[in-house]
Amino acid sequence: MKLRSIKNVSVKNKKVLMRVDYNVPLDGAKILDDRRILDSLPTINYLLKNGAGQITLISHLGRPVSPAGKPEGKTNPKYSLQPIANYLEKKLKLPTSKVTLLENLRFDLREEKNDLEFAQELAAQADIYINDAFSVSHRAHASVTAITKYLPSYAGFALQKEVEMLSLLLEKAQRPFVLIVGGAKISDKIQAIENLSQLADVVLVGGAIANNFLKAEGFNVYKSYLEEAGKNKDFVKFADNLLDENQQEHSLINGWPLPKIIYPIDVLAADATDAKSALTINLLHQSTNQPINRSTCFFDIGPQTIKLFEKVISQAATIFWNGPMGLLENPIFAQGTKKIAQAITQSKAESVIGGGDTIAALEKFKIDQKKFTYVSAAGGAALEFLSGKMLPGIKPLLS
Repeated sequence: MKLRSIKNVSVKNKKVLMRVDYNVPLDGAKILDDRRILDSLPTINYLLKNGAGQITLISHLGRPVSPAGKPEGKTNPKYSLQPIANYLEKKLKLPTSKVTLLENLRFDLREEKNDLEFAQELAAQADIYINDAFSVSHRAHASVTAITKYLPSYAGFALQKEVEMLSLLLEKAQRPFVLIVGGAKISDKIQAIENLSQLADVVLVGGAIANNFLKAEGFNVYKSYLEEAGKNKDFVKFADNLLDENQQEHSLINGWPLPKIIYPIDVLAADATDAKSALTINLLHQSTNQPINRSTCFFDIGPQTIKLFEKVISQAATIFWNGPMGLLENPIFAQGTKKIAQAITQSKAESVIGGGDTIAALEKFKIDQKKFTYVSAAGGAALEFLSGKMLPGIKPLLS
């Protein structure tokens, strides 16, 4: 996938409108995670170095709503980008005479409606448009798609890097390619799982998502979280179909065959999320170290599953991991995620990590993110891209 790069156009004395994603967590005026802000700097600095005129940055922050929970289309101090503007000026020392950050795009209802008039108003401020916000490129919003109708449009460096790394998984993954998927909601990841499972050699399933596969295979999941159905989709049946489709496929790891899709063979369970101790359930033999009652919930992968997953990971050449293996809020149920993260860092594989919960886990365990080949904070956009979709914000940038 080849994108139009800003390196292929002269920016000297040009007025530039640049879409960034500064939708970062705030505590009052304090920025809690500046990763997305820092990701935009290579493009901004390139523009400054190459003589660009005025650089106007545009972003959203959160989803400003009325007390009734509906978008209201007016200024709300809680969602102001002023703290980020201050950060850019003072902490990063960007010249305010050359770089301007506009207020939250979502203070105008026309943004999310992909309104052409709003896009024209934005475009009137610039000569060229740069999208450097891959994480919003799955949204058909005015500042992402409609804007490209009115200005020559190019990809920024952060967006290019994201597309390059995710395309690697879809087109050039070295074998064995291991997909690791966890988290709570299978509905968020169903299309990516479906697409990537066709490309991967082995799929390791953990987190609450694994409960769909366990139930499909006839295991009792008791009161464990289970997202059984959504709009026009039965998620347990999806898991069952995926298992059926891949039941004949096996991969050789250390000389022994493995099924393509591997779900937990044991789990850590308890009656409540704040439990002080865990029940270990061997799913293959239905044996436990304590009695099971009806209120039991599965909260993490068990020790035998960890060993199995670690062995598979150690043999991988390419790894994509999205979603924790257990309930991170309780240390008792966080070990599965920690062990998987450590196993990936110790492997020789090209490793791509995605999703906010996954990144939060790395931070929680103080695992150096530089030990992974690439860490994506793009969330939903990355999953849609990996599902094989052409994102509406990417299509106008194709060369």
